[in-house]
Amino acid sequence: MLIFPSQYLQVDFNIKPAVTTHLIKGESKSDTLSLDELSNELRMIQSGQKRISIIGTRNLSITHQRIVETISYALVQAENTVITSGGSSGVNLAAIQGAIKHSSDYLEVILPQTIEQQPQDMRQCLKEVRLITEHPERLEMDFAEASRLCYNEIIDTAHQVICFLYHDSKTLLKALDYAKINHKIVTAFYLD
Repeated sequence: MLIFPSQYLQVDFNIKPAVTTHLIKGESKSDTLSLDELSNELRMIQSGQKRISIIGTRNLSITHQRIVETISYALVQAENTVITSGGSSGVNLAAIQGAIKHSSDYLEVILPQTIEQQPQDMRQCLKEVRLITEHPERLEMDFAEASRLCYNEIIDTAHQVICFLYHDSKTLLKALDYAKINHKIVTAFYLD
């Protein structure tokens, strides 16, 4: 548990922060946190347990897969909840495999569509996952759009986002922008 002595953490609630507004497809989101949001963030930091999303590319070397598995394993071992998506290989599969090695109790998988759309190796792995969210209403949707919505949902439910990507990963770059606008802690590992 993290404890912040009063001499290190001082918050003056009488000061109004500057407000910056971002526009994303007609939506407006402020960079200013409310007192309730700030209070929730501080409580989350002090509790030690977090909801951390691990997302990223399907094109991942074996070495990077092992790194993702290790990070996922360590997060679950510390009783953090790991949230990820499906896919045939890469970051999402490695995050699931790493979490399952310790306990699927702290693993949540949100799919862009349904289990039936997942490759066989992922379906096999998902048998060990307790909490899976499927979206059959997205079956008629373009997969890129279903993935974008899935990443947004994953980010919305997380406190922090860890992403493994390349500089030309358009969907993942948009996901990171979405996370930053929504005041998430973002850690990006660029693989190129």
